[in-house]
Amino acid sequence: MTEFTESRAVSRSISGPRSFFRLPHVPLGEITEFGAVDAVLLGVPIDGATGYRSGARFGPEAVRSASTLARLGSRERALVIDDVLRVVDGGDIQVVPGYHEQTLELIERGVDAVHALGALPVLIGGDHSLAIAELRSAARYYGPLSLVQFDAHRDVLDDYFGVEHLHGTVYRRAVEEGLIDPTSSIQIGMRGSVPRADLVADDLGFTTITSDDAIALGCDELARVITGEVGSNPVAITFDIDFVDPANAPGTGTPEVGGPSSAFALRLLRRLELANVRTISLVEISPPYDTADITAHLGVAVIFELLAMVAAERRAAPTRLPMAPESC
Repeated sequence: MTEFTESRAVSRSISGPRSFFRLPHVPLGEITEFGAVDAVLLGVPIDGATGYRSGARFGPEAVRSASTLARLGSRERALVIDDVLRVVDGGDIQVVPGYHEQTLELIERGVDAVHALGALPVLIGGDHSLAIAELRSAARYYGPLSLVQFDAHRDVLDDYFGVEHLHGTVYRRAVEEGLIDPTSSIQIGMRGSVPRADLVADDLGFTTITSDDAIALGCDELARVITGEVGSNPVAITFDIDFVDPANAPGTGTPEVGGPSSAFALRLLRRLELANVRTISLVEISPPYDTADITAHLGVAVIFELLAMVAAERRAAPTRLPMAPESC
C-alpha cells in the first residue's frame, strides 16, 4: 500500500479531454474489456423533474471540469484512492429530455450494468429524481437498502405539482416500492420555512435530523449516530448539494439558507465509516446559478471524501465486493 505523500499529490494536466478526476474514461459497454473495476463514476444529466430552478443537467459537466484540479490522496485516511480502488469514468447515461419515465428506465439500465460487474455506481447528477431509478437497480441486487441522505429537504411528498415522480417525491416512492428500509435510514440537514413537525415526522419511519440539530451535535457525534443507524446493512448514500448553506453552495436548484458550511459537511464525511456502501449519488448542482464554480468544486470534494471512505473500508477488509446476484 502506498500512503499519501506530497509527490502523489501532484495535479494532473488540465489539458486534454475531461474525465472525472482524470481517471480512465471507459464507456459502460467496454468495461468488461478494460478489466475488473471497483467503482464507476457516471454522469446523469437531467433536470426535467425539478420544482424551482433548472440547470442541473449541466452538473456532471461542471463536476468533471472542476475535478481536473483534484488529487486522489487523502491525508485524513492515509491512502491514495486509486492505490486501493480501480475507478473509471463510465461517461454519461444517455437520457431523453422531456420524457421522464423513459429517462428513469435508461438510468436504471445504466446502473444495472455497473452492479452486474460487482462494482459500486457513483452517480453525478442531475436532479434528485434519478434516485428512484438508482434504488430500483440497487435493491434488485442487494435487497432493501438503508438510506443515508444529506439534504435540506426530505423528498417524501406524496405528489409534486400533481405527479408522483419529481425530485421532491423520490423517497416516499422508494419506501412504497420496498427499495429502502426507512427504519434503518437517516435523513440529515432538513430546514426551511415549514413547521418542525413537517421536517421530522411522517408515517414512513425515517430518523430525521434537522440542520440545526446536526450542527449542535457536531461532526464526530453525528457520524457515530449515522453509523449506528444503518449498522451493517447495504447502504445507499445520497448527497444533495443543498445540504450545504447556499453561501457556500449557491449553484443549486432549491437553495435553503441556514445550513451547514462546506467545512462542516466535509469534516462529517471524513468521520464516516460505513462498510457496506452499494450506491452513491451527488445531486442538484446547477452551474447556471454557481459563482466561480465553487459549488462544482464542493461536489468534487464530496465525491472524493466518499470514495476515500470506501477505499479505507476496502483497505481494512481487502476483498472485492462479491459479484451481485441476478436478483434478491
